[in-house]
Formats: sequence, C-alpha cells, structure tokens
Amino acid sequence: MILPATLVHPRVTQEDDRTTRDLELFREQLRSGAAHAHSYVILLGLRTFELGKVLKAVENGLAFGALEHLQRNVGLSTEELGELVQISRRTMARRKQEGRFLPEESDRLLRAARLFARALELFDGASDDALRWLRSAQTALGGAVPLAIARTEVGAREVITLIDRLQQGVFS
Repeated sequence: MILPATLVHPRVTQEDDRTTRDLELFREQLRSGAAHAHSYVILLGLRTFELGKVLKAVENGLAFGALEHLQRNVGLSTEELGELVQISRRTMARRKQEGRFLPEESDRLLRAARLFARALELFDGASDDALRWLRSAQTALGGAVPLAIARTEVGAREVITLIDRLQQGVFS
C-alpha cells in the first residue's frame, strides 16, 4: 500500500527534517493504531507498505540513503549500525560511492529497522528509551544486550520474541 499523497512528504533540503518526519510519521501510526505490518520501512525513508514492493526494493538493493535515514531515526552511530547489520566500514564506504546496497545487505537493514520499530512500539514511540533498552543487558536474554545478539536473524527473532512477551505483560 502506498501512503496517500497527504502523508508523503516532499523531499526537503535538510535531511534531518526528513528524518524527524520519518520518525514522527511512524509514531503517529503507532498512536493512531494505523500501523501496518511493514510500517517499519518508514525508518528507512521508504513510503510503501506493500510486501511485493518492499521485497522488490530489497532485491534491487536499497539506496544508501536508507542507511542514513535509519541511522538518524534510531540514533545509532555509523559504527554501531555497521556492526548490527554486519557491514564493515570499508564496504560501507564502497556502498556509499556506489549508492546502493546488495540485496543481502538490504535485507539486514530491513531487519534492523523492524527491530527498532518493535522497540519503539514497546516504549510508545520514545526513541531514547527504546535505544537505552536495546543497549542494556537483558536478564530474559541470558544477560545479553539486544543489539549485540540482533546481528543475526536468530538473535533478532529472540529480541522480538522478548518484546512481544513484554508487550503482553509476560515478564521473564
């Protein structure tokens, strides 16, 4: 599904303004209960929620700007985000020059956006609280730090499972 024209913001000169709009749009969807299964793509600067279009974007490789959007929207340093999505500094520099990520790298960026979106949901859109939780050791994860174990699909699923449990009031 493509957002109605009233929800799609025109490209602005200040990228930080756009990022703030990305995060606010995501928060608005949370508040209104209108969040879609793929709303997390907003954190990457994307504006479509249709699964087919999201998959096609990953297959074609996300534009480098998606990483920049995610970085600013979630408040991670380039190094932290690179570790989370398993992309080295040198590769990151190459992708910036090329302007696009490979499909498997794009998939990992999507996984990171999904993880942050779920943490934002847990903390009612409070990004500082979500990031603090993701950076803190969690007893229910055997003392592991969510960002550290979310570098793999299995680890990310465990973190999301914990978030689901916490949202349902099941404390481990």
